[in-house]
Amino acid sequence: MRTVTYVANNDVTLLESGSTYFPALLAAIDSAKHEILYETYIYAEDDTARAVTDALIRAAKRGVKVRVLADWFGTGNRVALRLKEEFCAACVHYRMFNPWFKRGAARSHRKIAVMDRQVAFVGGINTNDDNLHDYEPHAPLPAPRWDFAVRVQGPLVAEIHREAQAQWTRAGHLPLVRRINLFREMRKQPAALGDHPMRAAFVVRDNLRNRRTIQRAYLQAIGRARKRVLMATPYFAPGRKFREALCQAARRGVDVCLMIGVGEFRMQDAVASSFYPQLLAAGVRIVEYRKTQLHAKVCVVDDNWATVGSSNCDGLSLFVNQEANVVVRDAQFAGTLARQIERGVADGVQVCLDDLRQLGWVRRCGHEMAYLLYKMTMRVVAIGYA
Repeated sequence: MRTVTYVANNDVTLLESGSTYFPALLAAIDSAKHEILYETYIYAEDDTARAVTDALIRAAKRGVKVRVLADWFGTGNRVALRLKEEFCAACVHYRMFNPWFKRGAARSHRKIAVMDRQVAFVGGINTNDDNLHDYEPHAPLPAPRWDFAVRVQGPLVAEIHREAQAQWTRAGHLPLVRRINLFREMRKQPAALGDHPMRAAFVVRDNLRNRRTIQRAYLQAIGRARKRVLMATPYFAPGRKFREALCQAARRGVDVCLMIGVGEFRMQDAVASSFYPQLLAAGVRIVEYRKTQLHAKVCVVDDNWATVGSSNCDGLSLFVNQEANVVVRDAQFAGTLARQIERGVADGVQVCLDDLRQLGWVRRCGHEMAYLLYKMTMRVVAIGYA
């Protein structure tokens, strides 16, 4: 199993939601001179996506090699085909990830952009409008979607570029021998460079060499926690090891605060609710975020460990889909992200054991049935979920 390898001397900047992320992204695209690699799960048809498309096409017209990889399922077949037509006409190289599930159930849930091997963006923000729901009919949200990404400069960009280039290659028509050689090449670990600020690592999840890398990074950080664990996730349905790690941390006196997005999918809300009794009994604080769609996948442990990325804390992200996170070991960055999460906690609604006792038996049974159905589904599509 691959370990998390940190490289030093990076500049990692936290970007909150699309209002901060897209201006930085567009500026980097417009400044690119040689190459752009762009990956996204959802590529919408709205003004925000239009601005990104126009910037990528402008880059291609000035001679930049632009490669765009959009997930077929997340983007939707109709939009994916329209993008293919438009990008091909503009000399933008374009591929869809796993159309019609030809290569299994896994989706590319990653959100990555790399420009000229000098700057990279990684996080949870799709190519769509913050003010609209992700899926049809794209109704307005009560407030802008809450999400995060990071802009990375420094030695870590080389590893992000290497991974993005490999993903692009794998998504194409690759002969078996070349596919095996690529697998062997990607098994090589990046060199750990120094121990000075800012230390950061690029952590991905796939179904071959990195099956549990992201979960392992979380479990190691939570297992070593001494003061606090602040976590925000849209969907909470991890396996037993993850849930027990949070409970054990709380039992040994760590302030564990878990903020979960609710209101998007009733089934998902029911599954998450089935874990509340165990978590609350162990001392985990649970906060439901209802202000708008919570899409952030972020965590801070103690004073110097933080992660921002695409991986939810559920079975699909931890055991099925292709994901990408940046892990940062830096007190200033961790403090900045912690303040943002705390602001979200202040906007949320805390769940108490008394609230659970007031639920009727029908609803409690519904939560348990939802979890059992989810668990059976995950055991069919995901190796390792328990």
